[in-house]
Amino acid sequence: MKVLLANPRGFCAGVEMAIQTVEQAVKIVGTPLYVYHEIVHNRHVVEGFIKQGVVFVDSIDDVPENATVVFSAHGVSPQVRDNARQRGCTLIDATCPLVTKVHMEALRYARQGYHILLIGHAGHDEVVGTVGEAPGAITIVESPQDIADLPFSADDKIVYLTQTTLSVDDANRIIAAIRERYPQVKEPPTEDICYATTNRQHAVRDLSPRAELVLVVGSQNSSNSVRLTEIAENAGPPGSPGTPAKLVDDASEIDHDWFTDVKSVLVTAGASAPEHLVQQIVQKLVDDFDGEVEHATVVEEDMSFNLPVSLRVLAGSSAN
Repeated sequence: MKVLLANPRGFCAGVEMAIQTVEQAVKIVGTPLYVYHEIVHNRHVVEGFIKQGVVFVDSIDDVPENATVVFSAHGVSPQVRDNARQRGCTLIDATCPLVTKVHMEALRYARQGYHILLIGHAGHDEVVGTVGEAPGAITIVESPQDIADLPFSADDKIVYLTQTTLSVDDANRIIAAIRERYPQVKEPPTEDICYATTNRQHAVRDLSPRAELVLVVGSQNSSNSVRLTEIAENAGPPGSPGTPAKLVDDASEIDHDWFTDVKSVLVTAGASAPEHLVQQIVQKLVDDFDGEVEHATVVEEDMSFNLPVSLRVLAGSSAN
């Protein structure tokens, strides 16, 4: 069996930064260390931190007063920050800088009197945090069909922003529908969908036609991982079937029945999936199916983000 190993895959700069933030905070603060929402959407990462004494919470009210709390890579609303400060908490913000960029855009456009159409998935942690920046000025749009129900006129000031982990194709379809109804719509100065999401989707779109099956390593609640499976299944010329795709957390979820008569498999990973899980799956394919690995690089990445200033200040204080 030919095993195509997609590159880029797995951890992006924002996820690397967020995970390192929690690792360093455990060393500095000790445990229990509180993290608001899952630090990244990956079961193995979260379970690993829980074993170390990290406590993940969905409400700031569950964080003891004067404790240290880390905000996840997906960002939080100003209200969550304020609630944490009122409890006397020490705040460490591990929000991905590319998510922060969307927050700042939302705040700026709301102050300028725009109504913001936020293209994204309602209820996703990132979207909830962005909406919290200007709740009275933001409408979530999840599909082209949502555009017909919008109450705005051709005279209204409208701008669109997007969740950073969307499918580029899906976002473009929604943007086209917005432009058709509201030709006056303003677009963000730069693309909101992050480089890592775009690159991983580009790799799957390019490589999946070479495979008979695609394995995406990632958790079910990882938006960007789910999008990779959808892209594989829809890649190729219009009207033609794409490549079957499976989303798996780890090698234990591999089903041998998937590989009947399959001679080529593409393996990739969502931006929150650890590389050791990818390698375990590749090794299983090598061992069980006499797999021959081919590394397929579509885009090179060299992005990195600094650890949060608040963490570095905390580290300096503890050293003194």
